Order: sequence, then C-alpha cells, then structure tokens
Amino acid sequence: MSRILVIRLTAIGDVAMTVPVIHALATQYPQHEIVMLSHKQMAPLFSKLGKNVTFVGADIKGTHHSIFGINKLFEQLRLMQFDYIADLHKTLRSQVIATRFKWLGIPVVQIDKGRIGKYKLTRRKNKVVEHQKDSFKRYADVFEQLGFPLMLNFTSIYGEGTGNIKDIEAITGDKEAGTKWIGIAPFAKHNGKIYPIEKMEEVIAHFSELEEVKVFLFGGGVKEEAIFADWKSKYSSLKIMAGRLDLAKELNLMSHLDVMLSMDSANMHLASLVNTQVISIWGQTHPYAGFLGWKQLPVNIIQVDLPCRPCSVYGNKKCYRKDFACMNQILPETVIQKVEHCIK
Repeated sequence: MSRILVIRLTAIGDVAMTVPVIHALATQYPQHEIVMLSHKQMAPLFSKLGKNVTFVGADIKGTHHSIFGINKLFEQLRLMQFDYIADLHKTLRSQVIATRFKWLGIPVVQIDKGRIGKYKLTRRKNKVVEHQKDSFKRYADVFEQLGFPLMLNFTSIYGEGTGNIKDIEAITGDKEAGTKWIGIAPFAKHNGKIYPIEKMEEVIAHFSELEEVKVFLFGGGVKEEAIFADWKSKYSSLKIMAGRLDLAKELNLMSHLDVMLSMDSANMHLASLVNTQVISIWGQTHPYAGFLGWKQLPVNIIQVDLPCRPCSVYGNKKCYRKDFACMNQILPETVIQKVEHCIK
C-alpha cells in the first residue's frame, strides 16, 4: 500500500473543489492511503470520503504561519513516510513542503494553474474569451502525472442522501411538507464578486414574504452580520446562520436546501458538494476562468455580457468604468425569476 500526500492549504472554495477529485482517488485506488493536508477547519469536507482518507490540519494563522512553522509541519509529515506528493496549491508554503520531499527522492507533481490563459481572459485589451480548464481537471491532472488517472464521478459527500436533519433541527426547525428552503449567501471575499446589497435586499424581501418559503442567510464577519441584522429587523422570518453553525452542520443544512443563491464564493462550492442546485451571480469574474462549482448548470449562471468582462480572476480589481455595470445591470427581478424557476 502506498501513501499519498495531497496539499491544498487554502482557500475554502479551492479546498472544496478538491473533494470530487479526492473522492475519485479514494474509490478508484482503495489500496492506497490518501492524506489530505489543509487548513484545520476543512476537516468535515473529507470525513466521509472513505476509510483510506485521513486528514492533517494545518494551523496556517498560528503554529504553521512562519517558515519555522512550515518546517515543523514538514518534520511531522516526513515521519508519515509518503510515497507520492500531490501539490494542488503551489504557493510558497506548499512548495517548501513539496521541495523538501523532492530532496528526499519522493515523486512530486505540482498543479499547473494556467496563469497565461487566465491573464489573456481577464486583460483589459485583446481578451481571449476561451473556457479555461477547470480546477477539477487541473487537480486530476496532477494525479494522472503521478500515475493515478481518474474518472470524476462524485455526487455528494453524503452519497445519494442528505445530512441528518435532526442534528440541526434545534436551529433550523422542521422542514414541513411543501415548504421550500432557500439559502442565500450574498457576500464574497472581494467586492468585485458581490451583488449590490440594495438589489439583494429586494430579492430577500420578495422571498421573505412567501409563507411557503424559508430563507436562510449564510456568511460571516462583523460588517456582514450588521447587514444581516438590519435585514432581520425588516423581514422577521429570515433565518440567519452566521456564527450559528460549524462547517459540518452548515453542510448538513445545505444538503436540505431546495436551492442556494450565491456569489462566486465558497458557499457556491460548499452547496455543490452536497448535491444542492446552485444559482450563482457573477460580476468581475467569469465561469470561464475555471471556478464554477461541481456539476453546476450553465443555465443557473446569472451574468451580463460586457466587453470588459471578465476583468479579474478573483474579483479584487477596481472597476475602471466606475459604474460596476457587470453587477448593476443584473435586475433583482431576473434573480427572483431564476430562483422561482428552481423551486417550482
């Protein structure tokens, strides 16, 4: 039996996108042990992928933050005697670990991030608007180069089912027959990926007034929680999940949603891992960059075609037009109609 170390330390969405690939590796090569190295909070994503999958949590903001901490982490990993190293991150931290294993004569393959293609896709002039290879395929390519070709056939971290709703009923309440549960994740790390708050409020106001619908709000942070509190004061039926669920219970709840409305963000990816249909809103970024969630349908992508789009891979650039047209031209009515279509 061989032991394979898989490295993807951050960020949540990118770590989530490894799950269908690790699932394929674990099920198609059950004779090998797979050790997933990631941020310690990501453990629930990998707990149900198979008996041959174990998790090592890195304390990126604490113990393992510095170069000394990374060296300490490497020494911990070295004692586990790996036969293959798959670096799905290729950042300074992961490369320090991968390079030291390479010095020991252990096969190492690192991800090709396709930076040139993404640059051509997002540059301001002479854009080459072509669909880039998605992250799932880029991750799978790493394993193929290590000698483990994969067929990606993942459905959900819960298999063909859902999470145990009794574990979250104290917070969510019962899901009564005929009731539709809608998740809304209105925030993202960067402003270029956030639908204008006043427009999102129109969407939330519409669904909060429907008796047969229960709306759950996902997201966190001090600024975001203040917005949630303001919405809750106006629309009392809203269920705010920020700070109330750990990742395992959040995934459980997402598995019972009828639809998740999300930005191009981590929640889009988390919902896709529990086989929940996702409607995603895209502004500065674009699905062609390769970050659309697992098995998400193109028909459920909301975006407007503009010659300036996409202008960013990550949504972290200022709008040179200064009107944020990529988001402002998306009408709340368009979003509402798309959600209503999905819950019929």
